[in-house]
Amino acid sequence: MKKLLVLGIGNLLLSDEGVGVHAVKALMEERWPDDVDLLEGGTFTQDIFYIFKNYEKLLVLDCVRGSNGPGTIYRLSEDDIIKDESQNLSVHDIDMLDSLRMAELMGHKPQMRVVGMEPLKIDWDMEMTDPIKKVFPEFLEIIRQEIRTMLED
Repeated sequence: MKKLLVLGIGNLLLSDEGVGVHAVKALMEERWPDDVDLLEGGTFTQDIFYIFKNYEKLLVLDCVRGSNGPGTIYRLSEDDIIKDESQNLSVHDIDMLDSLRMAELMGHKPQMRVVGMEPLKIDWDMEMTDPIKKVFPEFLEIIRQEIRTMLED
């Protein structure tokens, strides 16, 4: 069993909604330890539960709607997503929780964390907006830090 799956989710056709996929694609250009896999999940988060059985931990990269401005970066645990009903998260997070439940029914559920960014615009456009592009390098660095932390745990 591998230690960590880094899963970028979102829709590249909807501007800032694709920030998680853009992030995982950028991270795929870097070297990672053998016990880390990076995967573009797109928007099919409910259909990939069978992959989770191969990992101890799961790091999801996604856009997250919170109460702060565009470009705000969030670090969330699975408990944060379940407990904070006032948090207006992406639709993917609900599908992701369903996938985790299905993986648990199959006998193994990885520990999940989410690193997300507040979008400015979710509309037809393949480019991220300027405020998101500006914060994107910081987003990647926080993801790298989270990967290191998850590997050490």
